[in-house]
Amino acid sequence: MNAKKTFLWAAAGAGALGMLAWAFAPRPVQVETAVVQSGRFEQSIEEDGRTRIRDRYTVSAPVAARLTRIALKEGDRVRAGEAVATLVPAMSAMIDERSTREAQARYQAARANVSRALARLARSGVSQEEAQLELHRTEKLAREGFLSASRLDSARLALAGAKREVEGASAEHAAAVQDQAQAAAALQPVGAGTGRPLTLHAPVDGVVLRVAQPSEATLPAGAALLDIGDPRRMEVVADLLTVDAVQAQPGARAVLERWGGPPVGGRVRRVEPGAFTKVSALGIEEQRVKVIVDLEGDAPPAWQAMGDGYRVTLRVITRSVDAAVLAPVGALFPVGDGGFAVYRVDDGRARLQVVEVGGRNGNDAWVRSGLQAGQTLVVYPPPSVADGKRVQVRKL
Repeated sequence: MNAKKTFLWAAAGAGALGMLAWAFAPRPVQVETAVVQSGRFEQSIEEDGRTRIRDRYTVSAPVAARLTRIALKEGDRVRAGEAVATLVPAMSAMIDERSTREAQARYQAARANVSRALARLARSGVSQEEAQLELHRTEKLAREGFLSASRLDSARLALAGAKREVEGASAEHAAAVQDQAQAAAALQPVGAGTGRPLTLHAPVDGVVLRVAQPSEATLPAGAALLDIGDPRRMEVVADLLTVDAVQAQPGARAVLERWGGPPVGGRVRRVEPGAFTKVSALGIEEQRVKVIVDLEGDAPPAWQAMGDGYRVTLRVITRSVDAAVLAPVGALFPVGDGGFAVYRVDDGRARLQVVEVGGRNGNDAWVRSGLQAGQTLVVYPPPSVADGKRVQVRKL
């Protein structure tokens, strides 16, 4: 009986010790894992961009005039040389009571000047007739020898001077008549101007992008009326940081994404030489430069629905490596002096592995050495993970 009790007590003690050992034994760390892949590595610069008609034409008013209502709407197609707008002479300006009285006074003064010019013209005509008669008498007396040759020359010169006086008086009368007509025009009632309308034509084949002034209005010279462009000739422009733009050289491959369809390939055509300051959403001043990208190859059918100023996401490829060993960026952590390491999962334990990283993008890291395709890595390792620590894949 005593032996049986002893055995039971010993079994109970062993069970208790086993429970304590199990309770205080270290458990595997719950981790997330990913598999090392082999594939194409691309390092890129990503930025929001917008579409833009490559050749945009603005039709403007060449002179100050009144615009008739434009019947065209945004999206209407036009042909080169087609009439798109009509300008008519502008209405004369309205005048107040004071201006009317001043205009009437100028008109009366102009009439008086005409009368004065007529009087001078008549007086100069009389002087010319008098000089003509005097010349006839002088010539007769000179032929008979009663007058000298110098007296005859004086009479001839007097007649020439009288003729010039008549010409001057005639010109003064013509100027006075024109001044009177100008003063009379200022007194005409306000109304629509007269003259032939001016028709403006489309410079190229394309689509109406914007109608700046659809309603009838009086416009100054140079006022924009409407914009015309060909949506088939589309480009993409993005504002890149200057530190990124130095890597986006002309000819670099680009990808257009998140526009409503599959990715579209492109090429950097131009990096504009002048940068500008742009304030970010956080209020930080940034130096940016415009990068222009052309579509490469045939665009998908859905791209035909894209218009001017549509938003896209631009990725400019700065580095590309085929058959690269790709590890998730979340598996890397710094170690040593600027190096990187990962935790491999071998037989349920984490193994510290130092790696050489050739480049990184938003998702993957190109590992030059230290890993092989097919190995399992701990992603975003928690602080409790260490070399040789038991780990267990967390079930999602």
